[in-house]
Amino acid sequence: MLNTLALGLSLAAGLPAWADMQARDVAAADRSLALAQGLVKKVDKAQGKLTLKHGPLENLGMPGMTMVFRVEDANWLDQVKPGDTILFLADRLNGVFTVTKLVAKP
Repeated sequence: MLNTLALGLSLAAGLPAWADMQARDVAAADRSLALAQGLVKKVDKAQGKLTLKHGPLENLGMPGMTMVFRVEDANWLDQVKPGDTILFLADRLNGVFTVTKLVAKP
């Protein structure tokens, strides 16, 4: 009985700290999956690539810059043109920076 009470008290004392850590982890994950804004500089349909001037990419720990990305879905290249502003998520797939989500802004 005493062991059960001790276990219950230690769990009750530890749960708020655990919940706080979980909340911080979820918030960090949300930030890492946040869409970045980018300006389309070039569309290369033949190579399946976009050149984007973008802000920071939180999930990649990358500051804003202009760089070339592959696109996960070649159909996205038909939705954008140079000068368009987009929202996107990029990741490193097989060692290649790749746009994995793209939202064309109206």
